[in-house]
Amino acid sequence: MSSVNQVYIAVIGAGGVGRHFISQLSVLSHKVPNISLVLISRSTKSLRASHRTTPLSLETWEKDLEASTSPALTVDQTLKFLQELPDKRVLIDNTSSQDVADAYPAFLNHGISVVTPNKKAFSSSLDLWHSIHESSYRPYDPYLGRGLLYHESSVGAGLPIISTLKDLIDTGDTVRRIEGVFSGTMSFLFNNFAPVDGKGGKWSAEVRKAKEAGFTEPDPRDDLNGVDVARKLVILARLVGLQVQSTESFPVQSLIPVELEGAESGEVFMERLGEFDKQMDEVKNEAVLEGKVVRFVGSVDVGRRALKVGLEKLDKAHPIAGLEGSDNIVSFYTERYGDHPLVVRGAGAGGAVTAMGVTADLIKVIQRVS
Repeated sequence: MSSVNQVYIAVIGAGGVGRHFISQLSVLSHKVPNISLVLISRSTKSLRASHRTTPLSLETWEKDLEASTSPALTVDQTLKFLQELPDKRVLIDNTSSQDVADAYPAFLNHGISVVTPNKKAFSSSLDLWHSIHESSYRPYDPYLGRGLLYHESSVGAGLPIISTLKDLIDTGDTVRRIEGVFSGTMSFLFNNFAPVDGKGGKWSAEVRKAKEAGFTEPDPRDDLNGVDVARKLVILARLVGLQVQSTESFPVQSLIPVELEGAESGEVFMERLGEFDKQMDEVKNEAVLEGKVVRFVGSVDVGRRALKVGLEKLDKAHPIAGLEGSDNIVSFYTERYGDHPLVVRGAGAGGAVTAMGVTADLIKVIQRVS
């Protein structure tokens, strides 16, 4: 097949999500034969195709990358490498790197499409948000030189949250409120700590269970501080049109005991967390006395321009109360949907489902550039 027809793909980040993505890309390549994987770069090394007509192997890439002696490419080197290829180039950023996110406008302005689950690109500075979107192709803009931008997996892994919100907005609906559980980690914790049936274990034991199951970051404080949920709310709020400056612009409740905020490591934090179980028991018992359950909820009140992240006491019949496992749930209250919201629910965490969202976004890019 002529190189003109190829879609050249560069992957930054080949760990949890990246590994699943390349596996899904291998499956996709049997249906879409014009895919050419030309670069894989991780924190310490990289693997590049030596010639545009000879892409990297989707079957032996792990072994080939392990054997590579080429250092990791810088962001500038990655941009230069892709600039030297024909049109139809896609950067897949599976990292959470701020440096890579900061460079999105440069890639997009050079006609390189970007697909990513990187939340930092869309929830850090408002200036970067505007720069990214001003640099990306828009269907109503006649200038075709910019790259396409998709980031479904930056909120809710593979769940169609961003695309649903965009569809509502683009078809003229008015979004009044967005509410939900946006963290698979927090969902797992509270579904086990404060289930509807009133049972549940000690808070520290549930955090340890979540950590051992791989639902938390290596240091659980990175989940319990609420910032991950706040980032997702910022993204959704900005898509609705709210000019939210940062995650520090609204209340974000941290579940880290003040005494443990400065713990020297995640291990020390976990060793001492049991000392503060009583605090969380009191929160749970207070909800039980009211016939409710406690959940970690994020919300955007569009009319009031108010965002909030933290613990909420909910009736047992509330859709959020009935979540299971690590499921996420997002409810869109709009003019069309009124008091009966449009609800998106499902697995909101994990490498495979996050990669699915990335792969699905890549398919959209291929469909538009081929």
